[in-house]
Amino acid sequence: MVVESGARPGLTLAAVAVVQFMVSLDLSVVNVGLPQIAAGLGFSAVGLTWVIHAYALTFGGLLLLGGKAADRYGRKPVLMLGLALFALASLAGGFAQEPGHLIAARAAQGIGAAALAPAALALLTTTFPAGKARVRAFGTWSATNAAGGALGVLIGGLLTEYAGWRWVMFVSVPMAAGALALTWRAVAAGPPPARGGRPDVLGAVLATAGMTLLVFGVVRTDQYAWTSPVTVTTLAVAVVLLAAFVHVERTTAREPLIRLGLFANRWVAGANAFNLLVGAAMAAAFYFASLYLQRVLGTGPALTGVEFLPFALGVVAGSVLAVKLGYRLAPRTLLVIGGLLTAAGLAWFGLISSDGAFVTDVLGPSIVASVGFGLCLGPVVSTATAGVAPHETGTASGLLNSSRQIGASLGLAALGTVAHNRTGQSVTPETLNDGYALGLSLGAVLLLGAILIALTVLRRVNPSARAEQADDRVSLSARD
Repeated sequence: MVVESGARPGLTLAAVAVVQFMVSLDLSVVNVGLPQIAAGLGFSAVGLTWVIHAYALTFGGLLLLGGKAADRYGRKPVLMLGLALFALASLAGGFAQEPGHLIAARAAQGIGAAALAPAALALLTTTFPAGKARVRAFGTWSATNAAGGALGVLIGGLLTEYAGWRWVMFVSVPMAAGALALTWRAVAAGPPPARGGRPDVLGAVLATAGMTLLVFGVVRTDQYAWTSPVTVTTLAVAVVLLAAFVHVERTTAREPLIRLGLFANRWVAGANAFNLLVGAAMAAAFYFASLYLQRVLGTGPALTGVEFLPFALGVVAGSVLAVKLGYRLAPRTLLVIGGLLTAAGLAWFGLISSDGAFVTDVLGPSIVASVGFGLCLGPVVSTATAGVAPHETGTASGLLNSSRQIGASLGLAALGTVAHNRTGQSVTPETLNDGYALGLSLGAVLLLGAILIALTVLRRVNPSARAEQADDRVSLSARD
């Protein structure tokens, strides 16, 4: 396989790294500022979670459409369009005056991210198709992905305390502008994109609406019981919309949002199922840990951000370690090891107490969970995209990102609801601690499910090695 003509691998990797850092940053930068955002705009306790859901759902729900657009219209133009929209939405969010304004801005950020993230990852996949260069490239991608997510908490805390919560939105504006300039200069235009049928916009709308209603129904169980007509109707409509999405994908005359046969590839199916569960556990863990530090231990936003630094460094260390081990161990092995460490860290986190302290209750589990999480990031991306046909790399990349974001929203909705129910009506440090501890413990259970998927669905053969062997056979046939 040959790198695209005119591509400059080093600069392309730099551009993709900046983009991924920014996208990951925006997933976590608002977490520490949530109490201040609630006070400043008047969010309710349940409504506050939609600051996260609005981004995660539009991001996850439209990623497949973004990946398809990258395949059809070209990765560079789609990447640049997404960056421009992301910058404008971030600016609008910083000036929000009401809860609805901020939620709308976060949803627009998610739309921009849904365009730029799969385009960036597809560029990485085609620029580094195989071999050690691919391992190093995905290691760099996973390190910046991890650093953005983890350092977002630190940056969010410092900005919230010393500049105001609005700067957790404004901070993305110069980053998006810088990434746009770097993409313009560094990324090659690439070959003319394939012009197939028109992308299936209806499918994207059905998928996003179905997932949004599903999350909405779960979140609202704090007011309406699971068996109430409101909850049953909401969840039933969500299921109908998702079933309609599958039907449209199978029968549409347009180019399907995703070729359902892609899931017949066990690497794609297994990696995305693993990714969904990890995303669910880690999004909830970030949320609970941030609130535990501030609402139970009484830590300020800036110090909370600083206390997330060990987690950030641990994820980066795990990502670097995955590169070193990736030359000798199969991706599945790294996923199992990483999953076990992350599950152990969250189970340890579940032992938090209302009279605890950072050193005794947070530091140790943060390090264990973060190193394990870092070990998973690169291998799951490489697994889910290796061996996929070149014209479907954007779709496969979008699918992988989508599974993580949808998992994050579903995990936060489900575990957040369980934690809220455990806390009850009497909100004290003790009752809040009980709710957060239960949510963190259930996150460990989700990770055990991810490990089981890695063990049963993913075989021992390295998909990258299989792809290289296939390329070698093609080359030999051409010589003959």
